[in-house]
Amino acid sequence: MFDWITGIVDSMGAIGVGLLMFLENVFPPIPSELIMPLAGFNAARGDMSLPLIILSGSIGSLAGAWLWYWLARKVGQERLRRFSERHGRWTGITPEDLDKAQRWFERRGGVAVLIGRLIPTVRTLISVPAGLTDMPLPKFLAYSAVGTVGWTTLLAMAGYWLESGYEAVSGWLDPVTWVVIGGIVAFYLYQVATYDRRRAKAGGS
Repeated sequence: MFDWITGIVDSMGAIGVGLLMFLENVFPPIPSELIMPLAGFNAARGDMSLPLIILSGSIGSLAGAWLWYWLARKVGQERLRRFSERHGRWTGITPEDLDKAQRWFERRGGVAVLIGRLIPTVRTLISVPAGLTDMPLPKFLAYSAVGTVGWTTLLAMAGYWLESGYEAVSGWLDPVTWVVIGGIVAFYLYQVATYDRRRAKAGGS
């Protein structure tokens, strides 16, 4: 994956950074922890503009967040709940999980979006409850922008400061990425395997 990301950044520049950050929000296993530090490293070598890659990465990331927000608003809470009733076993999400997530989000609101944008994987998922609970779009984008710009700036600056050391760090970043992907797959399989037990427990309580 590291070689693929490197190829896109090298060939497309800041536009490639924005595209990758958009895809990272649509498909979480593509890690921003590789994309932005690599772009920052290229900026340190003089191949790219640091402010431009931060801007491009932030715009791409926000576009991906907005896409999930828009899809969640289109689907709606009731339709998603019915889908979970029918196909929850294969998504690993019970209707009770949805209710719990909605209650938590309604208590935290904008702060949840801001903090969520700073946490890997959650960065994508936090857009869904925002859309399902009909959080106003300007509010969602404002909180998302603060978290997103902070995250992309931090990662880009890390690559910029590392400079030549980034090539050494990248040697273990790629294996770590696959470990994270493996963890996501394992968590999904666990959710599927325990679906009946979790539904029975929710029904009993």
